[in-house]
Amino acid sequence: MSDFLLVHGSGYGAWCWDETIRALEIRGHTARALDLPRHFMQDPSLGHYADAILAEIHEPVTLVGHSAGGFPIAAAAERAPPGLIERLIFLCAYAPRDGASVASLRREQTRQPLRPAIRVAPDRRTYSFDPALAGDRLFHDCPPEVRAVALARLVPEPTAPQEEPIRLTARYHATPRHYIRCLEDRAIPPEHQEAMTEGWPEGTVSTLPAAHSPFLSCPEALAKRLISVAANPLSCRPTPG
Repeated sequence: MSDFLLVHGSGYGAWCWDETIRALEIRGHTARALDLPRHFMQDPSLGHYADAILAEIHEPVTLVGHSAGGFPIAAAAERAPPGLIERLIFLCAYAPRDGASVASLRREQTRQPLRPAIRVAPDRRTYSFDPALAGDRLFHDCPPEVRAVALARLVPEPTAPQEEPIRLTARYHATPRHYIRCLEDRAIPPEHQEAMTEGWPEGTVSTLPAAHSPFLSCPEALAKRLISVAANPLSCRPTPG
C-alpha cells in the first residue's frame, strides 16, 4: 500500500483533495493533503513551500502536485534525503525544468485560456480568479453544486513563488516521476502538457479524460490512476537532466 501526500495548485487548498483522499483510503491506502503556507508569511517562496511539504513527510511517500503545485513538489524533491520521496506525480501540472518558473512556463503556452479569468491585485503581489469566468476554465466538467462550492473557496495566490526560477540538480532528476495529462483541461492546454513532457521515458506519461480539477469531477478515477501509477515501477522513472 502507498502513502500519498497531495499538494494543491493556485487558488486551491487542501480541501480540493477531500474526495480523492476518501477514495484512496477506501482502497487501503493512506493519504493526506496540506495547505501551502502562502497566507501565513509576508513573502512566501518556493523554499518555504518545499519546507512545508517536507515537514509533513516522516516515511517514504508518493508526492502528488496539481497545476502550479508541480514546482513545490520538485523543490521538495531537491531538498529531501534520498529515499524519502519515492516518486513524484504531476497532475495537469507545470513540469519544471532548471531555471524556469511557473510564470515562464505559462508564458510559453501558445494558448492562454485562463488569462481572461485572472485578476492581478493593484500591488501585483497576488492574483485571484474572477468567479464569473473561472468556473468554465477550472470546473466545467464538475456538477453545478460542486462547481459553486469550489468557486467560493478559491483564494488569492502570491505571485512571487510563481516568478521564482527553480534550480534542479541530479537529486531531482534521480527521483522517479509520472505525469497525468488531462485531455479536457481549459487552464493548462493539453498540448502544453504534452510539450512539457516531451522526451520523458515511455510509460511515464498517461492521460485522463478530465478537465483541470479531476479531484472534484472524477475523484474515483483519479484515485485509481494514482494507485496504478504508484504500483507500477515502469510508470515512474527518472527523467534525463
